[in-house]
Amino acid sequence: MPVIPPGGAVSDALQPPTSAQCRPATLAGELRSALSVATRRIRSRRGAADLPDQQFTVLAVLLRKGPMTPGALADHEHVQPPTMTRTVNALVELGFVTKEPHPTDGRVVLVRPTEAGESEVRETRRRRDDWLAQQLKGLSADDRATLAQAAVLLRQIAAAGGPAR
Repeated sequence: MPVIPPGGAVSDALQPPTSAQCRPATLAGELRSALSVATRRIRSRRGAADLPDQQFTVLAVLLRKGPMTPGALADHEHVQPPTMTRTVNALVELGFVTKEPHPTDGRVVLVRPTEAGESEVRETRRRRDDWLAQQLKGLSADDRATLAQAAVLLRQIAAAGGPAR
């Protein structure tokens, strides 16, 4: 399996991991570090609007879960309601979400993505997937199979760890 060092070049000199590298605490640190760097690089690929991560995440949540109140969004994203209000208002100004009356509670509104918001999420995801696919092309079929297995395991770890953001 090739190693992709910090400079990004692929090396064929990967050695099988030692038992020490497979210890949970050691492996946890290595995975956390690698996932953090990979996540930052993926998130740097954005749609035409170049939305900040928090705004993009709110749009993606609304597409996945459907319309939500600002309070429910704040709870979901583990932020204070005033922070979510600012995020939602910024998305309204950009034309990516609308606020509409709640059907049963006139004291609150529902936030719903617009077609433009849905399009921005699709474009951002496409750009991120394209970038990652380009990186994967440089790996062998065996390495891609290993990563496919790792994706399954990472999903299991994430599901066991409590609610996702």
